[in-house]
Amino acid sequence: MKTVQFSRFGGPEVLEVVDVPVPSAGAGEVLVRIAAAGINFFEVLMRADRYAVTPRLPMFPGVEAAGVVEAVGEGVDQLLLGRRVAAPLFASGRPFGGYAEYVAIDAGLAVPLPDALSFEDACALMVQGLTALHLLRQSPVADKQVLIPAAAGGVGSLLLQLAKAQGARRVIALAGGEAKLDLVRSLGADVAIDHRADNWVAEVRDATESGVDTIFDTVGGAMTKVFLDLLSQGGELVFAALGRFQLSAADLEAMIGRNQSLRGFALLPLMSPEELLASLRQLFDLAAGGRLRVAIGGRIPLDRASAAHRLIEERCSTGKVLLIP
Repeated sequence: MKTVQFSRFGGPEVLEVVDVPVPSAGAGEVLVRIAAAGINFFEVLMRADRYAVTPRLPMFPGVEAAGVVEAVGEGVDQLLLGRRVAAPLFASGRPFGGYAEYVAIDAGLAVPLPDALSFEDACALMVQGLTALHLLRQSPVADKQVLIPAAAGGVGSLLLQLAKAQGARRVIALAGGEAKLDLVRSLGADVAIDHRADNWVAEVRDATESGVDTIFDTVGGAMTKVFLDLLSQGGELVFAALGRFQLSAADLEAMIGRNQSLRGFALLPLMSPEELLASLRQLFDLAAGGRLRVAIGGRIPLDRASAAHRLIEERCSTGKVLLIP
């Protein structure tokens, strides 16, 4: 089968398509023929060795896929053969290898898909959908003013909708360019602001009564300090950009003086097998029932994985970018 790897760190060009044996379904596993694989921003960072953890090389990226069960291992119900499933590799003992034509995964983690849910949407609802769902479980936003950066992206587009459904009083969405602003407006944003404009910070201030109650920082870096300046007295900054935290001790002390709070967010520690399956079923049902819209920003052939990474790295994509074997 064909799979994607990188054997050195660098730009998108280090991604290469190689031929490897098709994995077999071991005891308790299923073999999934992949129909769509998701790409996440942290994989872009990992490829460039800019992530919080440096992977061992060669690296076979891809932590989420969806497809059809083609074979089952010893001890697995034969009725799973032919089932459409999601394969959340990030929760398995072999958490990578999704940029490929086939993948083996523990049968207990292969989540059946509703008939009305596409493989593409299932991919978008794994890492990014779970992130959006659990951000709001950790920091509920009912009757609050909320700021969502990168609101046209995979996490942001879902977080925006879920925040509105939870009863947020005002959702302020940041996005770059008219096409992305149109998207976030169509998803229910109360205020859509172009973060590329020189006066975007003033626009956020003008859109709030006394600052933003909750800011979901999925960007990190120097932007965190800017977000902090927009936070209301007693507001909460939720930091979900692992490895990109740049607030100083002085910044944190100033937060204390304003009765503000900082909450860290990491998805994997929240994902027991039971929680993972229950949360994915919830997201799948919401999307299949038309109550959650999934934005797909690109369907790119597997052998053009480098182009997919470049699309994300250059901030040209909206919603979820997918690889199609």
